[in-house]
Amino acid sequence: MTNTADVVIIGGGIVGASVAYHLAEAGCPDVLIIEREAQQGLGSTGRATGGVRAQFATPVNIQMSRYSIEFLSRFEEATGFSSGYEPAGYLFVATNERHLEYLRTTRERQHTEGLINVEILSAEDVRSLIPQMRADDVLGGSFCGTDGFVVPLNIMRGFTARAVERGARVWLDTRVVKIEVEHGRVAGVLTTRGHVATRAVINAAGAWASGVAQTAGVEIPVVPLRRQIVGTEPLAGLPEKLPMVIDMSDGFHFRPTPRAEDGKPPAGFLLAWTDPEETPSSEAELDSAFIPKILERAARRVPLFAQAAADMSRTRAGLYEVTPDHHAIIGEAPGVSGLFLANGFSGHGVMHSPATGRVVSELILHGRAHLLDITSLGVERFAENRLIEETSVL
Repeated sequence: MTNTADVVIIGGGIVGASVAYHLAEAGCPDVLIIEREAQQGLGSTGRATGGVRAQFATPVNIQMSRYSIEFLSRFEEATGFSSGYEPAGYLFVATNERHLEYLRTTRERQHTEGLINVEILSAEDVRSLIPQMRADDVLGGSFCGTDGFVVPLNIMRGFTARAVERGARVWLDTRVVKIEVEHGRVAGVLTTRGHVATRAVINAAGAWASGVAQTAGVEIPVVPLRRQIVGTEPLAGLPEKLPMVIDMSDGFHFRPTPRAEDGKPPAGFLLAWTDPEETPSSEAELDSAFIPKILERAARRVPLFAQAAADMSRTRAGLYEVTPDHHAIIGEAPGVSGLFLANGFSGHGVMHSPATGRVVSELILHGRAHLLDITSLGVERFAENRLIEETSVL
């Protein structure tokens, strides 16, 4: 028997799940999600820090964040699942005049895009927010109170469950061998579970997106890059409620650990930093040497972290899917009608998943995105040298 689906989504993480949800909600329930692992969320979705922010530097990222954060604030109403959205804020800390001027400039751009609650803080404001932080070199910062935290796996599950209720299907432990193209358009996909005839395929394969695209003869500049996160054991002396704090001098950032399912407040912290020695690779195992490196860095900014011990149950590595300009690739693949790309989020896939699902579903069903203008995110920009560099990258 021939398998068929109106739309096939390759990748069952948060982005693929969002596309399935938005298609089903828009009246297109004949959707098949194909996930390579035995369960959803074992890739980047389940290893993310769970931060959401609108403090970006480019209009398209600001717009995607504004829509997504508002959606996540009412996620339970839409899906029956809690997103865990907690508007704890993001605090960017500037230690030189160049960074402070950057925050002022980006705040003006954010204001132009409708994000009007970003505050520029003085050095004293920053010190009062986190007195435990070493601040002798701090000149100021920026804070947005609607930035905050979510629970990525809850969001993925909510998107998937609602889509399945409407008729979508999920194939687990199934790999896509090839996207079949006939006369310049998608005809189906060949998988380890058999052939599926379809009119539309969405590549939402995360760090594996480039290889998936190549099976259709399409090249996309997406490479995997390891990111490592260290969780700490409970640590006295810091407030239970803190924002995400970003040290702009080196990119080190930290947040309280996510609230437990029993509702108890978090007791430790998640520490993150992009090690400049990392090079593109599909290596997703934790490097034990990273732990003392980041703990030392953390203690330089917050002396209390000198007393911190790693909580190995919260310490992990995962993969970013990175593009040359740190913007996503969203749009139909040139030369292959019916192949849609949702790739290269460069660490922003969780926070932009609601907007991504909405615009990709609109592209499939209506031929264009109505929510916002995403023409700048097409993969053609790389060949045409139209890069839109995002400078606010963690």
